Order: sequence, then C-alpha cells, then structure tokens
Amino acid sequence: MRLIFFDTETTGNTERDRLCQLGIKERGIVEPVLNALYQPPVPISIESMVIHHITPKMVAGRPHFTDAAEYGDLKRLFESEDTVSVAHNAAFDSAMLAREGIHPRTIICSYKVASALDPNGLIPKYQLQYLRYLLELEVEADAHDAFGDVLVLEAVFERLLAKMLKQKASEAEALQEMVAISSRPMLFTTLRFGKHKGKRIEDVAKLDKGYLEWLLSEKRKEPAVEADWIFTLEHYLAA
Repeated sequence: MRLIFFDTETTGNTERDRLCQLGIKERGIVEPVLNALYQPPVPISIESMVIHHITPKMVAGRPHFTDAAEYGDLKRLFESEDTVSVAHNAAFDSAMLAREGIHPRTIICSYKVASALDPNGLIPKYQLQYLRYLLELEVEADAHDAFGDVLVLEAVFERLLAKMLKQKASEAEALQEMVAISSRPMLFTTLRFGKHKGKRIEDVAKLDKGYLEWLLSEKRKEPAVEADWIFTLEHYLAA
C-alpha cells in the first residue's frame, strides 16, 4: 500500500474552477512525487492569487494538467487499489481532481479525522494551518503553497494516526478507521461563519430557520464540495 499526501491550489472555489498547482508526497519519502504548476483553462481569480500568490504570468506557457506528460501516471496512482490518498478537506481537492478526470479510489480526509478525534469539541478550528500551530509542529513550509501544505499535512496526519492508534490494535486498523470516517458525511454542530457565528446549529434552527434554509440553498450550488454542510443543514432543518 502506498500512502500519499496531496494538495491543490486552484483558480477559485466554485464549480467552474480548476487546479493550477498540484503537490504530492509519499509517506516517509523526502523527494516529492510531484510539485508542479499548470496553466488552467479558466482565469485565476484575484481572491485566489491573494491566497496562493500564483499569477497568470507564472503559469503562462505551462501545459494544461490533462496535457502534461505525467498525467497518465498520476491518474493510475490515484485510482490504484494499492493507493490511499490523504488530503485536508478532501472533498474540495478530490473535486478538483475529478474535474480533470482523476477519481481517487481510497481517501483519508484529515479534517474529518481531526474532528472525529475531538468528540468534545475542544479544538475551535480544524483548518490545516491552525492545527499546525496548535500542535506545535516543526515544519519548514510555506502556507498556501501546494507542496508546503503537503508537508504540513503529513505532519498533522502522523499526529492524528498516533492518537488513533490508542484506540486501535494496529496501524492497519487505524488506517481503516480513518478511511471509514472520511467516507461518512460530517455533522457539524456549530456555525463558524456568518451572522450566527459561534452559535449551535440546532439553536439557530429554532431561532432563524430561514437563515439555514438560505444557507442550504447556497451550499447546494456546489454539492461535491459542500456535501457535509448539505447533510448537516438538512439534518437540523428536518429535526
């Protein structure tokens, strides 16, 4: 079994957006499997450039991802039954790969695993960089660079795996549980954005049901990326 960590930088976060950088690293191996920029078929939004600093000039003349020489090998890697692919908020990165014709076969979402290992909600945020500093991980990596994020991701994953191993008899069982957690919809309990930020969703459902109905309609515009929020909002609105 090959355990790989991957991250994408993209033109934006809507259904029409595409990747412009892909970073991949195999567990325990220093050299990257891939760290490359690609010319996307849609423009890079200013909002995205502010985050990852990838400009049109930097990708000009580079191949589209599907035209790159390594595309076939990457597709076989992600879709192999021997590969477990790890990403943080994997729904987003997997959706980006899917738009390029690549469908990772077995996935671990470190965001979902971090949440599952925090049943009492003691960690206020599960974003990758937040966990990096909360866990005091010593990683030399630039944030919002695909390969930099992959380096942080591997360090976060190893910490999560160590915690999971306290509940499981072997690494194989721990990894199997991580895959199972990642395959299930995630039920959020608290709103971490918007006018009701910090409030429990079940309370907002009683006080401002219309807001949750509006939020659900917005999340349904991007079903592949927002599956967990759609599941959560449908759950509380039906309660």
